[in-house]
Amino acid sequence: MEGFRHEPVLLREVVEGLAVWPGGLWVDCTIGGGGHAGAVLRASSPEGRLIGCDLDADAVAAARERLAEFGGRVTVHEGSYVDLEQWAPPGECDGVVADFGVSSWQLDSAERGFSHQKAGKLDMRFGRGDGPTAMDLVNQTTVNELEKIIRELGEEPRARRLARAIEAERARSPITTTTQLAALAERVCPRRGARIHPATRLFQALRLATNRELENVQAGLQVMWRLLRPLGRLAVIGFHGGEARLIKRFGRELSRDYTWEGEVDRPEFRIPCAPRLRWVHRRPLRPSEAELERNPRSRSAFLYVFEKLRD
Repeated sequence: MEGFRHEPVLLREVVEGLAVWPGGLWVDCTIGGGGHAGAVLRASSPEGRLIGCDLDADAVAAARERLAEFGGRVTVHEGSYVDLEQWAPPGECDGVVADFGVSSWQLDSAERGFSHQKAGKLDMRFGRGDGPTAMDLVNQTTVNELEKIIRELGEEPRARRLARAIEAERARSPITTTTQLAALAERVCPRRGARIHPATRLFQALRLATNRELENVQAGLQVMWRLLRPLGRLAVIGFHGGEARLIKRFGRELSRDYTWEGEVDRPEFRIPCAPRLRWVHRRPLRPSEAELERNPRSRSAFLYVFEKLRD
């Protein structure tokens, strides 16, 4: 699809982390513009196959076009990674990659409503025919729930102030555009030399809530895990604290060498067991200085890689 562009983050680190070899079956859960998928297909040449999916129909069209050179080695589906088991065989995949970020094309497309820097309607849905928009959320959510969304998903300390300002603004007239909401945030929380715009965390919170992203990450990690064969690898890229907490909790739970009966973990009642997962890197991998210079939007990215030991 002409015009769709996305710079894949941590590309070399993903291919190395997955230990891609010439052959195998690979999965890209958030195929976007096909950057990670293309690198995996090249590294797994000549016989490696890849199954990809994305909620965004434009991303699917762009990926199919850009990956056409690989012919029948790649198939791309429109849909969520929580439904991957419809398209990929459980227990047979050699590696899975998931990039939970927003693509540059989505951010730069004003009509998508993801960016406070672009004038457009407050949409923010990855699948544009899917469910309520950010506009619905802003205008219909109670002030207490709105505060909770902004505080927990946006990690915004001024959540109460922003939620009350939104409540007052929408009482006068509905909040319908990105610029209207961004101006409100800047008015309520003046920038005063701060590195990031006052609307940045607010927009992040609304996007996460609109797409139920953290719920999907939590469910999706389990789906991705089931797809892997023993010694298969999972490479997960996140961008903010909510994703990091879920990914680390997933890793901790499956790498434990004990279990317990009942609801409470008590050391005296622990039962030894073999861990199900190995952390390939205990600390998250971050973009290099060269990548940050080339793609400043990668600054928040982090990568965790896990290896499956057993089901």
